[in-house]
Amino acid sequence: MDTRKPVVYIVDDDKDLRTSLAWLLESVSIQAQCFAGAEEFLAHYDATTPACLVLDVRMPETSGFQLQSMLNERGAALPIIFVSAHGDIPMSVQAMKNGALDFVEKPYNPQQMLERIQAALKAAVQVHAGAEQKRQLQQRLDLLTGREREVLGMVIDGKASKVIARELNISVKTVDVHRTKIKEKMGVSSIALLVREVLDLGVP
Repeated sequence: MDTRKPVVYIVDDDKDLRTSLAWLLESVSIQAQCFAGAEEFLAHYDATTPACLVLDVRMPETSGFQLQSMLNERGAALPIIFVSAHGDIPMSVQAMKNGALDFVEKPYNPQQMLERIQAALKAAVQVHAGAEQKRQLQQRLDLLTGREREVLGMVIDGKASKVIARELNISVKTVDVHRTKIKEKMGVSSIALLVREVLDLGVP
């Protein structure tokens, strides 16, 4: 079980806002890390820790939307709450379409912001747990030989051992040997459980 404490990243060029929000979070024992811009944040971002991001839309050099795009390209599992003193409907729609969790106009109500961040951290822990499961499953899949991956792919497609044997031009007994090896390497009691895990986590 992952015991790393979730963190809130605050990226905003407004020093007073960063400081006051960090103080608010720390008053309820939520860990916060503050950054004045996107580059500084990216240099310290730790993808192995569950986290959410409170992100200002308008910043010098790199905007909040540009940083969101960079994180999306990296496949970062990071719920984002955008904040803006110049928020409008098209802006919030763009943020949500690109995967943001929330969009808050400045000045915001501290208690409401705290509640939104707490919700984002819950989502972050779930997202991070799912990403970690997927990573571990991928590590186990990487142990399979090319033929074992081929057999597993056909099992996932719902093909019976006889069909797999015919299509691969091997005996049914050989298919069964491959299935046994797959179970051993993947640490599962049945192929059905493995198929469900692969499908649930969306691992190719």
